[in-house]
Amino acid sequence: MALTAEYIPPTPTPTIPSASMRRSWGTALLAVVAIELIALYAPTARWLYGRWTMSVWHNAHGLFIPPLVAWMIWQELKARPDLPASSSPWGFAFLVPALALQVLDTGMHTDLLSAMALVLALPGLSLLFLGVARTRLIAFPLFLAIFALPIPLGMTETIHLVLRKVAIAGASAVLPLLGITVFSEGTTLHTVRGSLEVADACSGFSTLYAAMAVAFLTAYTAATTARRALVLLLAAPIAIASNVLRVIILVGLVVWQGQPILETFVHPLSGMMTFALSLPIIFWLGGPPAQRTTAP
Repeated sequence: MALTAEYIPPTPTPTIPSASMRRSWGTALLAVVAIELIALYAPTARWLYGRWTMSVWHNAHGLFIPPLVAWMIWQELKARPDLPASSSPWGFAFLVPALALQVLDTGMHTDLLSAMALVLALPGLSLLFLGVARTRLIAFPLFLAIFALPIPLGMTETIHLVLRKVAIAGASAVLPLLGITVFSEGTTLHTVRGSLEVADACSGFSTLYAAMAVAFLTAYTAATTARRALVLLLAAPIAIASNVLRVIILVGLVVWQGQPILETFVHPLSGMMTFALSLPIIFWLGGPPAQRTTAP
């Protein structure tokens, strides 16, 4: 009896994508997501730019937040190329609420909800494309993006009113010491040469908001815990005191030159003075930045 050998074809070895192929797929997917995000949030970006450039009194600091965040993320990732790049499903914990906000804004047309969705989506995208380790590394820049969001006046009416009253109280206490007689009525200061009303735009809220953003940035780079606490505790009082000084100067100018001085460039220039005064003081309180260690 003859024996015949049955031919059994070899089992094909599964093809495992190479590392370069996986990187190519990741880059292609990232490019597709980037294009979709640009198309989705282009109207929101235009709206944000309009709010940032509306005037020096309204969220002007927000114009500097996106490039600062992008630069910080680049610096942090460049310093630690040793960290593994992976994907974490925890990213959906941020992306799902962000998508819900975006859908809600589609019906409400507030643009603010869409801007909030954009900021909320950033850590989610980071977790999905960079992984937990790298997202933890850039957690602070992602948090700093919150300060790019404009705060509507309707949500800050109480804060505005308190800041206006503080400015009036501070100016009323200091001006008589300078030989200037004033009479306060609500949020208005009356002088012999005219009156000055501290409106919402002059409450110092914009300076306060910018000062808090700078305070968190300075605290992040500070060398010691004491410096961080000092900066975070004193940022708000410094911003408020700067605005009180601004009101005192404006009242003095009204007494000296008359009320028409408020219609000149001096008025907006005094607003920029509050930034120029408070922000350097905050940086000074933070001291020299801490030396950052980099991977070998």
